[in-house]
Amino acid sequence: MVIDARYKSLFIFPASAIAVILLVFSLFQAVVSDHEQTAWLGAAIAALPLPIILGRLMLSPVERTSENLPFLLTIAAIGVMVSVWEQFIEVTAGWGPTATALAGALIFAIYVFWYSRFGRIPSMDLAVGNRLPDFQLPDSEGEMFSSAELAGSPAVLMFYRGNWCPLCMAQIKEIAARYQDLESLGIKVVLVSPQPDEQSRKLAAKYEVPFHFLVDKDNEFAGSIGIAVANGVPVGLPGGYAPDTVLPTLVVTNANGTIIFSDQTDNYRVRPEPDVFLAILRRSGVVAK
Repeated sequence: MVIDARYKSLFIFPASAIAVILLVFSLFQAVVSDHEQTAWLGAAIAALPLPIILGRLMLSPVERTSENLPFLLTIAAIGVMVSVWEQFIEVTAGWGPTATALAGALIFAIYVFWYSRFGRIPSMDLAVGNRLPDFQLPDSEGEMFSSAELAGSPAVLMFYRGNWCPLCMAQIKEIAARYQDLESLGIKVVLVSPQPDEQSRKLAAKYEVPFHFLVDKDNEFAGSIGIAVANGVPVGLPGGYAPDTVLPTLVVTNANGTIIFSDQTDNYRVRPEPDVFLAILRRSGVVAK
């Protein structure tokens, strides 16, 4: 199965721009208005959550967030309620602030409940208990790497969307920070992405850890195991990325190549912590405790 994210690829940049415009416009109206200041402040509050979360992810990336971002949803709801209260209870404002607040809250709700989710069907090829599918992929320097090279060692394989994805980069940074623990336990780490070779080389040079940075050209391997996304890269993104990408996925295998942990998240903001799969490896007895 290949998920088509054509409409989602068109969403994020326009939605971000609209949210910022609504926020700035509402603040301006709050300053110049004679009687609707509070209502327009409510509209500004309702438009604030999307710029907050996207700004956080871009400027100070985190490895994961909560699934539904309840705190920010509450902020958006409060903003709408303030505008509605001023219009219908205090009768000091018209439809302008209320409509603006509803638009800002709606855009954020679409981001949380539609854009962030993939609607994926878990890949049976990567199900716990199955053997890792065989593959042969080039690394960032063009040298071929085969799954056979993982024989005899537990391994962590992470399929990531590309350097453009802030949560993917934060997750890789988190795993790289644990590389000494992983290496001491004999765990091999393989990072797979369909992004251009140049981007993978930049990532490998950035961390200089003994990981394998592999390039899944044309997303062929991802497509064969059911985790490919057609048109998943946001339209207008610089960097020479192809339109297709991969579903964020992390699997852990034992020394025999059997999958003992498989995280096939349906929300790009929800990722497993390293302690989770390290604990599973230790409990399975494939690494020293």
